[in-house]
Amino acid sequence: MKHTLICAATIAMATSATAQSWDMPTPYGDATFHTQNIMQFADDVREATGGDLDITIHSAGSLFPHSEIKSAVRNRSVPMGEFFLSTLSNENLAFGIDSQPFVATSYEDAAKLWDAQRPVITELLAEQGLMPLFSVPWPAQGLYTNGEIATVEDLNGLRFRAYNAALEEFATLAGAAPVQIEASDIPQAFSTGQVAAMITSPSTGVNSTAWDFVTHYTPINAWVPKNIVVVNQRMFDGLDADTQAAVLAAAETAQTRGWEMSMAEAESMTAALAENGIIVYEPSAELISGLQDIGATMLANWEANASESALAILEAYSN
Repeated sequence: MKHTLICAATIAMATSATAQSWDMPTPYGDATFHTQNIMQFADDVREATGGDLDITIHSAGSLFPHSEIKSAVRNRSVPMGEFFLSTLSNENLAFGIDSQPFVATSYEDAAKLWDAQRPVITELLAEQGLMPLFSVPWPAQGLYTNGEIATVEDLNGLRFRAYNAALEEFATLAGAAPVQIEASDIPQAFSTGQVAAMITSPSTGVNSTAWDFVTHYTPINAWVPKNIVVVNQRMFDGLDADTQAAVLAAAETAQTRGWEMSMAEAESMTAALAENGIIVYEPSAELISGLQDIGATMLANWEANASESALAILEAYSN
């Protein structure tokens, strides 16, 4: 009996010694499908490892603000985190090709673009001690305004919410005034007059109750941007082989599930905007033509400044 108790205690001590608790920051709230997908990812890892790896999700920028999450993972303040991929465009334009207007406007195109982008992104992040686990797109981006927008000229002078460098350039070329606003701050930004228009997904529109501050939405399907979940390579390498395999398997499942959730969101959230009183209308041919002209100018600028690795993505995607 005594021998049995000693063995049980030894096993318990060994288990507690190998069990790890990881914190994972994400910029988006619990209602966002990205966050829900990541919570399921954490559950999958916990179940697959028998609780040996317990990932706690800190949503809505509660642990680190969006702009600091990548650095926090890099310096091992946290083992892993999620952020909007194109926010790294200032490091290398390869990170932002999915936010170039009218390059990839459907899920099929977005998947093809990610296939071309992932090897390059993996190599760039490896240089910083980071490893991508999975990436999930937002629904295609639409235009939110007060009143219908018939042409690009109708955007002239509007204070325009931006969330990355590409959208700042887009707004400027449209004659609007870009203002950097995080998703969580959208309602306040509109209510205080900081911004009067935005391009974002129907998911973000619903999560920010856009019907409280705009009247119209049009699905211009300008681009299909992605979030990415990364892990610190050294901390991942510190896991035992079985736990590493469990994390990678859960990540693969999360990517597949996340893309499916995004597709479902595109339809349900656009319907929810209409149900809550927003006028959803099809963009005019003139508006699309004008926006595509802006996209062509932006892509030419992008190509003129892109690294060889970034250009390789575009070439692989285009072939």
